[in-house]
Amino acid sequence: MQLIGAVISLLGAIIIFIGALGAFRMPDVYNRMQTGTKATTLGSMLAFLGVGIAVPGWIGKIVLLVLFIIITNPISSHALARAAHYSGIKLTEKSVRDNLEEDYPDEVDND
Repeated sequence: MQLIGAVISLLGAIIIFIGALGAFRMPDVYNRMQTGTKATTLGSMLAFLGVGIAVPGWIGKIVLLVLFIIITNPISSHALARAAHYSGIKLTEKSVRDNLEEDYPDEVDND
């Protein structure tokens, strides 16, 4: 079981590493945030589950950690992206559409 847990944890670490590389390649803060959130959510879940498989006594705590990550990581990323948009951080020129543009009052300068 330790070998299976180690392989799953390694897979999680690889996904987190690929997400970190993706954050360097993305053109703006919103794309970077999306890449980082998806990678850290899946990567850390796999890393923790691998530890839970390798050390069966920790599986209850690991399940709670995974549930916490599933709930909080996307919510915090969404809140940060909304705050970045509200503060006026521009999208990349390659962006086709800004769905939040009409959600903010006129006194906020999004240029």
